Amino acid sequence: MSDTGHTEPQTDGAGLGPGPGRNFFVDTTAPRAGRNGFDVFRHAWQSQIGEALPLPPWAPVGSGDFRVRVRASKVHDAVISDVYGESMAGGTRGASHHLEDRVLVHVMRRGEWRFVPPRNRGTTAVPAGQFIVRHNGPPARFEVEPHTTAKVLILPASPLRPLIRDRAIVGPADSPESRLLTAYAKLVDATLNDLTPAGLRAARNSLIELVKGVLMQAFDDCEPRLAPAVAQAARDIVDSRLTDPDLTPAALARELNVSVRTLHRAFAQTEESVSAYIRRRRLEQARLELAAPVGRPSVSELAAHWRFTDSSHFIRAFKKQYGQTPTEFVRSRSV
Repeated sequence: MSDTGHTEPQTDGAGLGPGPGRNFFVDTTAPRAGRNGFDVFRHAWQSQIGEALPLPPWAPVGSGDFRVRVRASKVHDAVISDVYGESMAGGTRGASHHLEDRVLVHVMRRGEWRFVPPRNRGTTAVPAGQFIVRHNGPPARFEVEPHTTAKVLILPASPLRPLIRDRAIVGPADSPESRLLTAYAKLVDATLNDLTPAGLRAARNSLIELVKGVLMQAFDDCEPRLAPAVAQAARDIVDSRLTDPDLTPAALARELNVSVRTLHRAFAQTEESVSAYIRRRRLEQARLELAAPVGRPSVSELAAHWRFTDSSHFIRAFKKQYGQTPTEFVRSRSV
């Protein structure tokens, strides 16, 4: 990484080489990059994202430092980005119309992002664990706490503007609707370069529907386009609570505010049932513990920790998954 920041040209997923495409990465967090960090950031955005989604006429404020790391994906005419800011504050200069047809969604993970409207009327502070949905309208100023991280979506405004008008809507990032949105953004980001142009448009449309759900605190759980979001959100919950004795399809459905039938229907598209996913992830973790060179738990301890009925149940499930009993697996690693 050079002192003027670091960028990594990406392809657009179709073998077109560096230049405007689907992926974007820039890092201006080097110690001496802050002073011209915004210029580096702007140049990288223009060369990698392209003029279809131009940056606003921002200018750094305060110390002038602009130390930020951004990884973004272009999804048709929308953007999904992960933003890390060490030192970041700025504001728009003059009239700004180029992105007034966009709605911005910030889902805060750490730190705080503050938005200051014109004439300093009513600063909106969005801390970790909250989201804000706002129309990119009149010139404004923003600032972030050091080491703030957020997922930021840039979306076309026309389907969302009637729901937000000129308001900034703030809410909890752990609501069922917010979980579905962030889970689906994660899924799209992971599969971006495998999507066809039609797939990109469909992914963009699903993102918009999920943001509508966040704004309305409800969504159509029979909408087939949202099934991947339901499945991914459920997987994220499972992965964070594998040792929970109450981790069942019914509990997951309640947490996501969907019916059990909707949850099963979403997983049917993945060719793995909800219960099978829970069992596989628990077995994977148990296998990792069995592979440890020291401090290896007993079979009965693993069965209890990973919520199998008893040792026999755990052994049968392990052998079905890996073709070996736990004892045979340990023995094979010591040969």
